This record gives sequence, C-alpha cells and structure tokens, in this order.
Amino acid sequence: MVARLADLDVAGKVVLLRADFNVPLDTDADGATIITDDRRIRSSVPTIKALTDRGARVAILAHLGRPKGEVVPRLSLRPVAARLSELLGQPVAVADDVCGPSAAATIASLSDGQVAVLENVRFDPRETSKDPDVRTELASQWAAMGDVFVSDGFGVVHRNQASVTELAALLPHAAGLLVEKEAHVFSTLLTDPARPYTVVLGGSKVSDKLGVIKNLLARVDRLLIGGGMCFTFLAAEGYSVGNSILEADQIDTVKGFLQDAKDRGIELVLPTDLVITQEFSEAEPIQVVQVVDGVPDGWMALDIGPDTAAHFAQLVEASKTVVWNGPMGVFEMAPFAAGTIAVAQALTKVDGMSVVGGGDSAAAIQILGIDESLIGHISTGGGASLEFLEGRTLPGIAVLEV
Repeated sequence: MVARLADLDVAGKVVLLRADFNVPLDTDADGATIITDDRRIRSSVPTIKALTDRGARVAILAHLGRPKGEVVPRLSLRPVAARLSELLGQPVAVADDVCGPSAAATIASLSDGQVAVLENVRFDPRETSKDPDVRTELASQWAAMGDVFVSDGFGVVHRNQASVTELAALLPHAAGLLVEKEAHVFSTLLTDPARPYTVVLGGSKVSDKLGVIKNLLARVDRLLIGGGMCFTFLAAEGYSVGNSILEADQIDTVKGFLQDAKDRGIELVLPTDLVITQEFSEAEPIQVVQVVDGVPDGWMALDIGPDTAAHFAQLVEASKTVVWNGPMGVFEMAPFAAGTIAVAQALTKVDGMSVVGGGDSAAAIQILGIDESLIGHISTGGGASLEFLEGRTLPGIAVLEV
C-alpha cells in the first residue's frame, strides 16, 4: 500500500508536488501556444486543492515533451501554469528555472495555500540521467527547498527519474490522490476483478504489448485483439493480410499466445472482417473484406470491420470488468474510426468496472467526443498503465509503499 496524502502533515509546509503536465500542444492563428487536451492538468487539481485547503505551500515539478536536457522555450510550462491558474481560480507563480535562484525565490515567496510551478524539469539533464548519483544531486537541490514530497504524476511512475524516485527518498512523502486512485484501479485489475473480465487490446504493434498479453492470459476471461497488432495474429492463423502492418518476427510468439489461450480456455477473439484501402489516405475508396477471404495484395486494412465492431461491442457490454488499451484502427481518419468508436461507446454501457489505459485510447475518447463521465476510469498514464498490467514493479510506486 502506498503512503497516503491524508497521513502527511502539510500545514504551513512547502510541498514539492510531482505532477504530470505532459499535455499536447499546438499553435493558434496568431502563433500562440495552445493546449489541445488539458485532461492531465485537470486530473492534478483535486490533489492540489487538498493540499492548499490544508494550508500547504505547493511547488509543482513537471515535464513537458522531450527537451533532452536543454532549455527549449516552446516546451516551457508557462502555458500550463496559466491553464492551472484558471482551473484553481487563483494565481499560479512560475519560476524561470528548474532548481536555481528563480525557483528558490519563487518558493520562498509562497504563503500558505498558494501555488507555484517550477520550469520544465527535463530542461535539466540530471532529471533523466541513467546515473542515480547524478539524479540524487538534482533531487537534493529540490529537497533543500521543500519540506515534504507528494507524487501525483502517474504518467511517470514507471521511470527512474530525479523528480520521481530520488526526491521521494529524500523527504517525507505520500502518493497524491491521482496516483493513489490509479494504483488502486490497476491493482484491482490484476488481483480482484469482477467477472466476466474482458481486455481489449489495439494499437499498431504487438511487440509493444507482449508483456501485457503474457501476464493477462492467466487472469482474463476473454481477450479481444484489434488495431494494427491484430494482423500478426491473423497471419499466425494463416490468413493473408496484404500490405497491412505486420511484425513477421513475432508470429511464432503470437502462435504461443494462441495456444496458451486455448489451453487455458480463454476466449481470444480476432477480427472476422476488416476495412481495407490501397493508400493511407482519407480520400481513397474503401472496402470491407472477410478475414477468411484475405486482404488482397496491394491493399491494407486500417480498421476492424462492422461485424467485428458489433461483436466486440457486444462482448464488452456483457462484461463486469473491461480494460481497453489501444485503438481498433486509424481513428484520426473518419473512414477508419468506426471500430474504435464502437468499443468506446460500448465501454460507456458496462455495468461494472470500465478502464481506459491512457495513451492513444484516452486521446481517442477525447477526439471522438465520447462522454467521459460514463467511463469508470480513464488513466493518465499510457506507458505506466501498460507496465502495471505487465505485472512489473513501477519504481515511482515502489518508493511510496509503506
């Protein structure tokens, strides 16, 4: 069990809060930076308010993008701080540096209940160093400015990084409300799921999900496979997939999964029809082909077909626990979005526990306009949720355990 926020004495203290503000950005017509999905910022608000309501002085550490240890102005956290200020309904100070004079002065200027954001922690190369001593050097500079540490960036708890693992080891610490909730949800999925328990996996590569499939085959009742990864399964079954994405080097591994599922009595469900086209384009004509007939040479499948979408939706709705990780097709293009929409809508009708495993699946929920309030839990961490489902120890969680 992780140390809980309620057990931490924070009144009048400087709380160094690790949040996940790695949000997608774009530019408007005037060239100004805009945030296209503020889910991760919104997800941090309950913990921040819980701290400020108890009189804490909150200094937030977070990253944005991959600046690779250099100051990259377009990856500044200033636009994030501005949005956070709107959500909190109070000013949010912003430091000009990661751990230098501006950070120290900004933290020192805080009064009880006030909030500040330090600059992008990945502007400092020590944050992501492979050397724990180098990471500890940076963490020690932060620790000198604060009294306690709260970890609330679930999207980074699978990383050994200065603001995630080393800092927690230097100060009294606890999980934030978001990390505590995420850890509880994923622990339940692995140890005590209500049944029938269905997992829907998609995305482009089966190689990204090998650990998840291996770990879940011993736990689930049925596994539905869509997205680009399904073609390696279909090829393993002897079907022609044309020019569809295929990891030929994984076919033998996939054959092992298929046999393992059969031996365990697990229902491993593959598409029976596919939406195909000749070019990776929205404008190209499409056809629906039956899997048994094969994808013709020169054609590629970019979505599961309508029969498969309906069948997947039926199985999802009939489940008591459902986890979805990875889109069913190239949902960003309208002709290839139907499969992903069907699964997402079915998830809103589950009478039980429904979980979206972050990453592209969470993005699809937002882009396709699905009612988020009808889904039990949408994870803020794609990579972290996958590693949790693989059964791996997440260093940023382990350091918080009591």
